[in-house]
Amino acid sequence: MAPSPVGSMPVPPPMGGSTAELLPETALALILRRELEPSLGIGQEMKFKSSRFGRDPSEMRCPSNIVPQNLTHISEFHLLGLSNDPDLQPILFGLFLSMYLVTVLGNLLIILAVSSDSHLHTPMYFFLSNLSLADICFISTTVPKMIVDILTHSRAISYVGCLTQMSFLIIFGCMDDLLLTVMAYDRYVAICHPLHDPVIMNPHLCVFFVFVSLLLSLLESQLHNLIILQFAYFKNVDIYNFCCEPAQILNLDCSDSFIKNIVKYFVGAIFGLFPISVILFSYYKIVSSILQIPSPGGKYKAFSTCGSHLSVVCLFYGTSVGMYLGSAVSHSPRKGVASSVMYTIVTPMLNCFIYSLRNKDIKNSLRMLHSEKVYVRT
Repeated sequence: MAPSPVGSMPVPPPMGGSTAELLPETALALILRRELEPSLGIGQEMKFKSSRFGRDPSEMRCPSNIVPQNLTHISEFHLLGLSNDPDLQPILFGLFLSMYLVTVLGNLLIILAVSSDSHLHTPMYFFLSNLSLADICFISTTVPKMIVDILTHSRAISYVGCLTQMSFLIIFGCMDDLLLTVMAYDRYVAICHPLHDPVIMNPHLCVFFVFVSLLLSLLESQLHNLIILQFAYFKNVDIYNFCCEPAQILNLDCSDSFIKNIVKYFVGAIFGLFPISVILFSYYKIVSSILQIPSPGGKYKAFSTCGSHLSVVCLFYGTSVGMYLGSAVSHSPRKGVASSVMYTIVTPMLNCFIYSLRNKDIKNSLRMLHSEKVYVRT
């Protein structure tokens, strides 16, 4: 065998000829081709995989020696966001199952309390009941799948299933976002313009706000789907999260990241900057009006009506916006798992506690329901 032109590595002879007949460039190209083809997975549905616990997927680069083709027909993705330690699986199962049940039951109680008490048939509690319904749907998009994966020891999710989960995540996440914004505007009208509140926040306008929130959420979901359906290559089929997080799915694309970042910042402006601006403006007006109230008791009562909403706003936006916009700057998907858990699981669970424990009207309505139930039994 002739000596290799690149160090001491032997050059495998080609079919039907010897290495001596090859030019140095041809021999080097043959070596690189034979070394790279197996690692790129050519002929295996073009699934570009790295070691699940070795190389960071952010370091992967898209192949340059492959004929472009549409690879959105890949069969499945792998969700790797939670621990693979077998000893932790029962703990994770019990933890997330309990959080899911608490969230669903707590938000159902809020919906039941609002619908059964005629004193709570106001714009504030109408939006709160819709927020509770959106939270139930939001957490139901991710946790049941995660619980099934833990039980079956499977991390696979189909391509269609991943896009479906991502779509529902966007819809109900944006619904939460916009409903919190509408609730801030409702508090502004109720405190700053109390005499005009019944006229401004009439039932038709409330229903219109909810309808517009749902419509914008659907449009945002379709925008993400249209972008992802245009993907030509995926860097990897491993998603370092427990769900198909939209920002991380966008980062799997091999095309130029400029367009993706433009979309991220545009969506962040529409569903992040604009709602936050409305909320900040509303609370600026609210605080200015409350400070003009002479009695300390009146100030406390006015602030107490906004405390629950403000707590939920800080929790939701602090995690979701940070996760979404931060992914455009940091390309390490593992860093977003904690934020995803916070805004997809913890926030919907805490919403029902915040609005039930800090709200006297909800607590009184729940007590009435309980007393009526006891009276019927006796």
